[in-house]
Amino acid sequence: DVNDSSLTIKWKTPVTIGDSGLNGYTIEYRKDGTSDWTVANEETTLANRYCITNLTTGDLLHVRVVAVNAGGRSEPGTLAEPVPIREIADRPRIRVPRLLRLRYIKKVGEQINLVIPFLGKPKPVVSWLKDGQPLDSKRVNIRNTDKDSILFIRTAQREDSGVYEMTVKVDSFEDKATLTLQIVERPGPPASVKLVDTWGFNAALEWTPPKDNGNTDITGYTVQKADRKTEEWFTVLEHYHRLSATISDLIMGNSYSFRVFAENQVGISEKSAVTKEVANIQKTGIVYKPPEYPEHDFSEAPKFTTPLNDRAATVGYTTKLLCSVRGSPKPKIEWLKNQMVIGDDPKFRQISNQGICSLEIRKPCSFDGGVYTCRAKNAQGEATVSCKLEVKRTLFKK
Repeated sequence: DVNDSSLTIKWKTPVTIGDSGLNGYTIEYRKDGTSDWTVANEETTLANRYCITNLTTGDLLHVRVVAVNAGGRSEPGTLAEPVPIREIADRPRIRVPRLLRLRYIKKVGEQINLVIPFLGKPKPVVSWLKDGQPLDSKRVNIRNTDKDSILFIRTAQREDSGVYEMTVKVDSFEDKATLTLQIVERPGPPASVKLVDTWGFNAALEWTPPKDNGNTDITGYTVQKADRKTEEWFTVLEHYHRLSATISDLIMGNSYSFRVFAENQVGISEKSAVTKEVANIQKTGIVYKPPEYPEHDFSEAPKFTTPLNDRAATVGYTTKLLCSVRGSPKPKIEWLKNQMVIGDDPKFRQISNQGICSLEIRKPCSFDGGVYTCRAKNAQGEATVSCKLEVKRTLFKK
C-alpha cells in the first residue's frame, strides 16, 4: 500500500535461515538519485510486513529488506522498481465480461472485437501478451481509452487461437486478466474408410478420425451410399458417433460405394473419405439356401474405437472424459489417474454402457489434473488409452 506519507511492504521468509535462527528483518530505503540508505526500523522486526511512515509526498523511493541472524546480514531483497509517494486514487482493476471468462469461440474468417473495461486513476498503462509473447501488430489491433481496452482482429485465423493476457498498471500496482480465444473451422475428412465385410443385404464399414479436426472436437459423422448404376449419393446415417457401422437394406444385384464426412460444431467436412472397395450384393435363386459357414469365433481382444482427448477444465466445474471400446467377451473397464487405479472414490463417477466409457470428475480442484487412463480387459487381452487433464482456475483475478 502507498499514500502521500507512508509506504507498506511485505515479503516472504528466506528459504534458508541458519542454525542460530532468525533475529528479524531490517527495512531500509533511499531516495531515487541518492546512494545513502536510511534504516526505517530502529529494532529488527520478526513480522513479514512493515509500514514506513513520515515520508515526503512526491519522493521516489527505493526499498529493500535484509534478514539478520547471529551470523550477520543477508543479501538484501529489493523492490523491482522505485515507488512514488502519493495517494493512489483508484487501484487498477480489470472487469472481464462474463462471456469472456471461460473460452471465446469464433469461426475462421469472422471479425473479433472485444471490449475489456477497467478501473484505475491516474490513467493505467495497458499492455497485452499472447501465449506469453508480444502481440503481432499485423494480426491484432489494440486501442486503449481511459476506461477500456479494445482487442480487434479483422479476419480471424486458426493461428489467432491462444491465451491473451491483459495487464493494467498504475505505478507499482497492477491487475491481470486472461482471455482464451479458440478459432475453429470445418474439419477435414476422415483419414480413411474401408469396406470390412459384405453379407446378405448388409455391408460393414470402418473409418478413422480426421487428421484435422478444425481446432475443435469432432461431434459425429455422416455416412452416404451410392448405387454404381446411378452414382447418386444418399445419406444413411447422420450425426453418427462411432467409427464403424453396418449399412443394411441394400438391394440384391446392385453394387455400392460408400463415403463418410466428419462433423464438428461448425459443420461437416467439405470432402469425404470414399471406400476403394465395392460392396456387391449377390443375386440368389427364388429359393434361397443360406450358405453353410463354419462356426465363427467372435472372441476379440479389447480395442478402443474412440480415444481419450486431452482436456482443460475449470476449478469447480464438473467435467467428463469419454472414450469407446469394443471386445468380446465384454471387457472389464478400469480408470486410472497417474497410473493409480481410481476405484470407488466418490469424487469420480464411472459409467460403461454399450461400449461407451465415461469418467465424470465432480467439481475438480487443481490437484485433480494429471494423466487419466482407461483400461479395458477381457480373456483375449487388454488395451489402454490416456489423456492429459489440466484444471485451470477461473480467468478472473482480483
